[in-house]
Amino acid sequence: MPFGLLTGLGAALAWGSMDIASALGSRRLGSLRVTAGVQLVSAVLLVLVAVATGTGPPSDPLVVLAAGALGIVGAAAYLAYFTGLRIGPISIVSGMVAAYGGLTVVLAVIFRGESLTPVQAIGASVATVGVVMTAVAFDGGLRATRFAGPGVIFGVAALILFAVMTIGLAETIERSGWLETILVSRIVNAIVSVGAVWAVGVVAHPRLAALEHHDLVETRRAWAVVLVAGVLDVAGLAVYAIGLEVAETWLVGLASSFGPAVTILVAVAFLGERLKPIQWAGLVGIGGGMVAIALP
Repeated sequence: MPFGLLTGLGAALAWGSMDIASALGSRRLGSLRVTAGVQLVSAVLLVLVAVATGTGPPSDPLVVLAAGALGIVGAAAYLAYFTGLRIGPISIVSGMVAAYGGLTVVLAVIFRGESLTPVQAIGASVATVGVVMTAVAFDGGLRATRFAGPGVIFGVAALILFAVMTIGLAETIERSGWLETILVSRIVNAIVSVGAVWAVGVVAHPRLAALEHHDLVETRRAWAVVLVAGVLDVAGLAVYAIGLEVAETWLVGLASSFGPAVTILVAVAFLGERLKPIQWAGLVGIGGGMVAIALP
């Protein structure tokens, strides 16, 4: 199995598991707080790893600026995704966001000059069509086709931002090590997310913030779930960044997009969500496409 595919699937497993924890936490605490909590946990963990390994920030100022900008993009992507998961349904929003893998393939070919074999191109196309099928409900024919769920618009925003972030990370990691890059990116990520919580909760709605603080005292389990989500997120991010450093961007990005499929299966198996036949067919397409891209 190609190393890029292996690292991408490793990230998919971690992020797919994180999605369920994030969705559950968002429904208790709100998507903004969960976004900040996950980013803060992962930033702290990355700082600890950097200290333990003697790794400092990038020496190139341009890399620092680029990584910081990617941190802002990442904060927006996570917020859009967690908001979509909160208002749900989880299975639909996760399927839509998985399309960032297909967009990553296109952007990698256009901006990074990467290429695919004919079989891999077919596999990437099938997988992308599969994720779109999981996010569309057919009610009474083609004219009645609609996006299935109010959270899908946030999913669309998240998939675009995640694809842009992937290409940006690949470019930046080429100029510096993966740990240095994601360290700066995630610290900025955490600062932006925590700042947004403060701005919304304290400045815009001080009375509401006081009431929500009272609620937080009674939601310790939800914060524990956020802690788990942060650990899973940083694990997936580390594996993902290592893959981007040594393998083709399109392969790592597309393989990692299988994560929401993991979320879908967990949501169906344990949270009682139900999929339409067209959406099950989409999952089959994702699996078939992943097999095709693994072929030489």
